[in-house]
This record gives sequence, C-alpha cells and structure tokens, in this order.
Amino acid sequence: MRKIQGIKSLIDYLSSVNYPMTVESVNDLIQKRQIPHNRPIGNLIIFDLDHIDWWLNERQTTPKT
Repeated sequence: MRKIQGIKSLIDYLSSVNYPMTVESVNDLIQKRQIPHNRPIGNLIIFDLDHIDWWLNERQTTPKT
C-alpha cells in the first residue's frame, strides 16, 4: 500500500498525475465523504494512493450528469 499523510501531500500527488485540485476542493470532498480517506485520530488524514488512483479512474470514466 502506498499511503500519504495530509491534504498538501494529496494535492502534490494529484498535480503529479495531471489532476490538480485546490485545498478547498479536497476539503469539500472530505466533508462530503466523496474521496477515499482515513482519519485514524483527530485531524490526521491518511490517503491510500491505490484508493485515490481508483477514485480518479472512476471520476474520469463516469459520465457527469
């Protein structure tokens, strides 16, 4: 498993795979539980990059309504 910690690290990863997002967009997705993440304690947020890659693939192949 490839894991990263924090929103900044996620934003850096997303930029590296040509899917740039803002902090506000990521926070909104987290609040709405629309992006895979774990919050094991307090404000610590962990993202599994395998799950993020799957999520990106789903967003790119699902037609928007």
